[in-house]
Amino acid sequence: MKILVINPNLTQAVTDAVAAVARKYAAPGTEILAVTGEFGPQVIGSRAENAIAHGEMLRLAAKHHSGCDALVLGVSLDTALLALRQLLPVPVVGMTEAGLLGASLVATKFGVLTYGRRMVPLYEELVRAYGFGGRVVSVAAVEVAPAETFSDPARVRATVLAACIELVARDGAEAVVLAGAAMAGMHESLQAEVPVPLLDGIACAVPLAEMLVRLKLPKPGAGSLAHPGERTVHGVPAELAALFSAQR
Repeated sequence: MKILVINPNLTQAVTDAVAAVARKYAAPGTEILAVTGEFGPQVIGSRAENAIAHGEMLRLAAKHHSGCDALVLGVSLDTALLALRQLLPVPVVGMTEAGLLGASLVATKFGVLTYGRRMVPLYEELVRAYGFGGRVVSVAAVEVAPAETFSDPARVRATVLAACIELVARDGAEAVVLAGAAMAGMHESLQAEVPVPLLDGIACAVPLAEMLVRLKLPKPGAGSLAHPGERTVHGVPAELAALFSAQR
């Protein structure tokens, strides 16, 4: 089995962190192909940057999906998730979607933690879109730039740890989803100090993608996720245009 993991940001360190977790939690024999964005934001930190990243996610998926059995989104806003499910012939799993699904299996109510208060409304919208609005007790944020995860890991770890403990003590979270690709793998060093499960999106997404591949479910032939059929698009790479060229 081969799983494509895409980080549409331009930060290679994030891709490396995500890829390391993906390989650790993949089943024996599963190959991970991780790719990094070449156009767009260094790190998504706003709605506008996320809008740009949608196009790059589609381009990278079109370019690299051939020969892969599934796609995992290595970006915590699950950028272009539904569009990719519509266009691609293989399963597509979002990392925050997977983290929320994992949390729902181990807790009755849970919290979400991300970087930057400006991003909180985006994750609140994502939580509601996935149907978890009634179970997520809080979407919280720490004022940390994603790059600091790699330049000052000790401080970032301490900050994230304190926020996780606060979600438990203040909001009654029975699990915490770490919603940030730059946080990939951080749950392992924090778990012993947090009294509830910590969910890493990539660690959850890769096994879910493997499950979907093994189930061999058919692609929807009706509804909003069915392939849109023959469509004409202009000014995009040939690989992306090809995804619109025929039923999948």
